[in-house]
Amino acid sequence: MKKHIPNLITLGNLLCGTIATIAAVNGNFEIAALSVTTGIILDFLDGFAARLLKVSGELGKQLDSLADMVTSGVVPGIIMFTLLQENSLNLFEKSADTLNIASFSTGYFPYFGLILTLAACYRLAKFNIDTRQSDSFIGMPTPAMSLFVIALPLIPLYSDNQFFIDLVQNNYFLIGVTLVLSFLMNAEIPLFSLKFKSYGVKENLLKYVFLVASIIMILTLEVISIPLVIILYVLLSVGSNLSKKKA
Repeated sequence: MKKHIPNLITLGNLLCGTIATIAAVNGNFEIAALSVTTGIILDFLDGFAARLLKVSGELGKQLDSLADMVTSGVVPGIIMFTLLQENSLNLFEKSADTLNIASFSTGYFPYFGLILTLAACYRLAKFNIDTRQSDSFIGMPTPAMSLFVIALPLIPLYSDNQFFIDLVQNNYFLIGVTLVLSFLMNAEIPLFSLKFKSYGVKENLLKYVFLVASIIMILTLEVISIPLVIILYVLLSVGSNLSKKKA
């Protein structure tokens, strides 16, 4: 019976992803974000449970990727699609002289957001056959990308910082985010893992710096901090890679 416990947790991740998909389609970004976050936590717990119970297998590996594809692949693509569509409608409904542009922007332009889903699928497939990613990551993990994206529609709802609100309501910015995140997921860039083999400060200094900085940003910037934490994660990883090459 115990060998099925991690798989049941993985299916819980898939359930959360399915609920988040429905919420995202309906424009309920709060429920989508809560469901995705819960799914990502379950994604962590299924691996933890498998190690704790000393059970693992190919079935669990495949289930994990399939669940992640929904929670951290389909959902962010739909959210980005919806944001692009809403921004286009808000922009072009104000002008009767741009009907042709409006037709393209509201009809076809938002589909660019689904590039995230395609890139996430490609990354997950590569991850399954890549033996280099046991202790660290090559490219941005899909959960990190998903957390970045689900935070974007929450910024206008829970923040009064006009600079970040204007960014989220700018389709050029959103397309840029889509392309950069799609690239980072599949780029040959080593990113550090938050798994701790020991808890010494010297060997885990980078992780501790990241965790402390993340907590400070979360406490001070709230929802805005989520994409900033992901950016910090990438920058620290790149900085660490460069310092190792120089050494």
